[in-house]
Amino acid sequence: MSFRWRRSRGRAWPRYHRGKAGVPASIPRENAVNKWLGGGLVLAMGAAAQVAGAQETAVPVELQQLDATVERVRQQFDVPGVAVAVVKDGKVLLERGWGLREIGRPEPVQADTLFAIASNTKAFTATSLNLLAEEGRLKMDDRVIDHLPSFRMSDPYVTGEMRIRDLLSHRSGLGLGAGDLLFWPTTTYSNAEVVARLAQVPLKNGFRDRYAYDNILYAVAQQVIETVSGQPFADFLQQRIFDRVGMAGTRYNADHLQPGDKAAVGHAKYDFKDLRPVAPLTWSNNAGAGGIYSSVHDLARWMNVQLSGGRLADGTPLFSEKTQQQMWQMQIPQVVAPPSVPALAPAVPNFAGYGEGWSLSDYRGQKLVWHTGGWPGQVSRLTLVPGRNLGVVVLTNQESGAAFNAITLSVLDALLEAPAHDWVAAYAASVAKAQDSADEGWQKHLAARAAKSRPSLPLSGYAGTYRDAWYGDVSVEQKGGALRLRFGATADLAGTMEHWQHDTFIVRWDNRSLNADAFVNFSLDPDGRVRDVRLQAVSSLTDFSFDFQDLLLRPVAP
Repeated sequence: MSFRWRRSRGRAWPRYHRGKAGVPASIPRENAVNKWLGGGLVLAMGAAAQVAGAQETAVPVELQQLDATVERVRQQFDVPGVAVAVVKDGKVLLERGWGLREIGRPEPVQADTLFAIASNTKAFTATSLNLLAEEGRLKMDDRVIDHLPSFRMSDPYVTGEMRIRDLLSHRSGLGLGAGDLLFWPTTTYSNAEVVARLAQVPLKNGFRDRYAYDNILYAVAQQVIETVSGQPFADFLQQRIFDRVGMAGTRYNADHLQPGDKAAVGHAKYDFKDLRPVAPLTWSNNAGAGGIYSSVHDLARWMNVQLSGGRLADGTPLFSEKTQQQMWQMQIPQVVAPPSVPALAPAVPNFAGYGEGWSLSDYRGQKLVWHTGGWPGQVSRLTLVPGRNLGVVVLTNQESGAAFNAITLSVLDALLEAPAHDWVAAYAASVAKAQDSADEGWQKHLAARAAKSRPSLPLSGYAGTYRDAWYGDVSVEQKGGALRLRFGATADLAGTMEHWQHDTFIVRWDNRSLNADAFVNFSLDPDGRVRDVRLQAVSSLTDFSFDFQDLLLRPVAP
């Protein structure tokens, strides 16, 4: 789900495919969408795709190039559908869609088309906790165990000192994406089981020592909201936020989509190259981290509430201005990395950090309050510029962070009267560089491989059930002349293992949209029995939520 971008949080596509290098870096510009839409129809889609009756003012001169920019983005990064809303000074300057909800079908993306907004959900979770704080039902600096006595981290000190605010700020000491395999891809674990298993997830850093993005503590936040409010999280969001803001089309997660909802279908590049639809994912066990489906029409209202200091359209408060400033206060700084290519230098901030459910940085002299969302087949970005009372949201149904970043920065430049900059070309250059780096990484694996080596054991010697302390059971079965690996709680993580070298295999998942094939290394004891198993993603561009590296699988006695 936002995420720091590896999968498509600014993702580039590696050329690694089934153990071979040299797959073309991108599909032709006549992408899958244009095979279904004639070129002359594409631009017309933007004008036709506004939701009927939307309170959109005449599009300002500064945004009249947006049609061309979005279509260029869709061509460059192979994005079937895009929706954008821009608000300023309490008004909707623009809300519309371009392209298709699903390739091969005629339904267009419109302003009321629903997308999985993934980690843009985190701001709603933070708002929910702060609403309870305003009512005096909790304090943001309360210890978590005061409200959830069973809550445990893997370190007793951190367990006792973890505050409600810490759940939202990515400063717990957990590593990047720690515990995500408990709910990504969809698992059979309940929210309560996810939170209980957190007790075994290892810490990588000191408590409040540094920023490391996680999702699992938002599962804890969800449980706090339900315990303190006495309501299911879905009901709390609906009654306390969606209904009051006027977000009539917004849904709790994919399980709550209703007949007649115009929901976009996500798309991924299977094996990093073939653009195809993907099945919807649901995070009912961690909706607090990224469950919500919404549209740019509804999110325009949400942005206006944020920019007005928490006031609804009729002037009544959803939350106080003091609460809003607290959510936008930096809780942990982030390291500002150099640009991947020179053309991205104007986007590098002077500062970066994280508040409560919001990323914080600056751009062209203005403070930004923003977040991204990453989901199988759908990624997004919502950006606020409080000093200019300006907001931009971009929702897409393909896994290209480069796409939403290029659109967002193009809109910001237009409305901030900044020097012209070709963000589409800049992000295309970054993607190309990342593709080259992925190729190089794969070539290093090939160069280090002892291709003529053989496994130390017969295949039956590797078969068995293995258990990780926090994830649970993973099985290895011999079927004919091959090994099959299966994660016990995750239907999508099942695949065939191919020998790589010595006692290392590569598991290739049956679901080729995951782009998450992994090395599987068996460590043997002196008697030639498997002592433990470690996994590592083959490609450095695999989504960080596949936190295979945190697993330590040990044999389960028969």
